[in-house]
Amino acid sequence: MTVRWSSQVIAAAALAIAPAAVAPAAIAQATQDPIAPIGTAKPTATSTGNSPAATTPPMPVVTPPPVIVAPPFWPLEDAQELLSMIQSVAAEGLSPKDYAPAALADAIAARDATRVSAAATESFNKLSSDFAFGHVRGEDRIDWHVADPDLSPTRQRELLEGALAQHRVGDALNGLLPTHPQYGALRTALADPMNIGQVNTIRLNMDRWRWLPRNLSNRYIIVNVPAYTATLVENGAAVSRHKAVAGAIKTPTPQLSAMATGMILNPWWEVPTSISKEVAGKKGFVAVRDPVTKAVQRWRQPPGPSNALGEMKFVMPNPFAIYLHDTNAKSRFNSAVRAFSHGCVRTDKVGDLARLLLAEDGGTWDDAKVTATLASKKTVQASFVKPLPVFIVYFTAAAAIDGSIVNYDDVYKRDGTVIAALLDLPRAAKKSTAPEAALATSAATAADTAPASTSAPKTKPDPIKIQNDPLRPR
Repeated sequence: MTVRWSSQVIAAAALAIAPAAVAPAAIAQATQDPIAPIGTAKPTATSTGNSPAATTPPMPVVTPPPVIVAPPFWPLEDAQELLSMIQSVAAEGLSPKDYAPAALADAIAARDATRVSAAATESFNKLSSDFAFGHVRGEDRIDWHVADPDLSPTRQRELLEGALAQHRVGDALNGLLPTHPQYGALRTALADPMNIGQVNTIRLNMDRWRWLPRNLSNRYIIVNVPAYTATLVENGAAVSRHKAVAGAIKTPTPQLSAMATGMILNPWWEVPTSISKEVAGKKGFVAVRDPVTKAVQRWRQPPGPSNALGEMKFVMPNPFAIYLHDTNAKSRFNSAVRAFSHGCVRTDKVGDLARLLLAEDGGTWDDAKVTATLASKKTVQASFVKPLPVFIVYFTAAAAIDGSIVNYDDVYKRDGTVIAALLDLPRAAKKSTAPEAALATSAATAADTAPASTSAPKTKPDPIKIQNDPLRPR
């Protein structure tokens, strides 16, 4: 196949591979080398030969203007495809107005190549960023600590240039959306008139899926706090489901990701400083003292039947010291609302999960070895042959197989802030959100008036995948 390049595309390509201008930092380094000797100018004698002459003042550092990279050339047909994508993003739970469709449409109508390229590039960058990361950012996510490497500035530029070179703008953008079956199920539910009263809930949970990395790996554990569940997932299917107890209202469980590397059998409980006064001096707790002053630094609870961590806990290092663990208060798993912990995730039948993971991939920790170690009462760390990521998330809705929405209690009252940020409401208004019906009408109108995008996926999620989904209602 012969590829024909327009002069504008060739020019854009030449610009992309042209040597970069010298950055200000490089110029500063050349004129003021941080490792060069200071004051290399030698003093010279005055006419009397006794006093040194003043040294020459350093030359001022001249900062060049920043290099502005011109937007790539956009053929009109590619710009029109982008406009169609923007006009149909209501199907993804987003607002078309956020991506400046009017400015792009005006530039296309005027057939002004410069305006088209500038407007289309700006809209593409904003839309691709929201597809990859979600529209809600920063503190509006509330206690969110999951890194998402899906789209760097360099990759975004390469994605745009590749999309224009192949005239596949829609495919490039759709390739950034979550592939998880629950996202697809929510997308289908959003278009169902039966769910018009829950548009807010569906939209905000679709955005939460965009906050996560697109690839969660072939094997992972996902903890959904509002559903009080912890699930082991392999190749997209739920392998092992467990009830969970999450953080109480005063000590909420943060949303985070961590790599689980093994289990501690017969663990000590390091009592959090925030509750040390509750256990200080009580029977069954050991004080850790300063070796010099002998002052109590912290408290620990040794292994045993009363240990708060039960018989085992996950090794999953993270800055918040949050982990999955057993418990000596198993009756809590029978409660409908299970927000009782100090932040960690108590996991029902965690021993079954531990034995499954330890024995996988040729691991030597079979059931007999785990049982014998627990009986010894000795604290031992057992490592997984293959560590796996753990994602602790906060989804307040899931789509069932029939397309209906199952809601979980917004235990930490976070939904209002998220939906307000999704609607770009002022920060002061984020505690109260627009009524469901009003937003539903707006979304339905946008969907009805938007031209169909030739690139947008139209197939419904596979019912089998939804059935195996870890967030599927139980």
